[in-house]
Amino acid sequence: MKTITSRDNPLYKELKHLATSSQARRKAGRTLLDGVHLAQAWLDMRGAPLQCIVSESALANPEVADIVMRCENQHAHVTALPDALYNTVSQVEHGVGLMFLIETPSSELPATLTVNAVLLDNVQDPGNVGSILRSAAAAGITQVFCSSGTAFCWSPKVLRAAMGAHFVVDIYENVDLASLIAPSKIAVLATSGYATQRVYDADLRQPVAWIFGHEGQGVADDLLNMATQQVVIPHLGQVESLNVAACAAVCFFEQVRQIQA
Repeated sequence: MKTITSRDNPLYKELKHLATSSQARRKAGRTLLDGVHLAQAWLDMRGAPLQCIVSESALANPEVADIVMRCENQHAHVTALPDALYNTVSQVEHGVGLMFLIETPSSELPATLTVNAVLLDNVQDPGNVGSILRSAAAAGITQVFCSSGTAFCWSPKVLRAAMGAHFVVDIYENVDLASLIAPSKIAVLATSGYATQRVYDADLRQPVAWIFGHEGQGVADDLLNMATQQVVIPHLGQVESLNVAACAAVCFFEQVRQIQA
């Protein structure tokens, strides 16, 4: 373990830049995982990080100390920062004092849709994107495709909301969703408040690609027209519609229900 005490240190400058700039994260192909849960999930599912960053006071925390030991056993670099420096990097208020620097995972875009998948069309709220990823992972969905207008999946807010889902699904960003849908070998279902078919009446026992759209405008018209089916979630209350993340969870677990029935 080494200790950094200078604000002029190149690693410290890189960490601060990645923590505060989505553009920097995209350009570098790197991001930060902040907190014990995300660090443990990464170690369990992906292995050692590029760097394990820990605040000096956090070394007294048994959970943090265990993760640091696991990193050292896997020959990962471990760097300690004085609390004042660490706190200028961390985006988590009252965090535990542990973060990982990782390479953002990437996979080759498949030629067409063949397995259960989620397509996010201009879903802009990071909390919604993270919640959808978490629900998708829990429902056994393995692919998520995001349009260029969708929130960056590897941003701190999305990572915290997804609670480790990033590490068990393949995420594709800046995808031309229309080009992906056109040759699809599976049904493509779009949610729409104007649809007449209830999601509960659709046959979801086979692989399906779900499209969810912008929080206010919904799925774009061109994608709606390309969908195999448009479905609606009926509701009884006086609200106009469900939150997109809640809508996604209902759809995913209706599919799970039908498959297990």
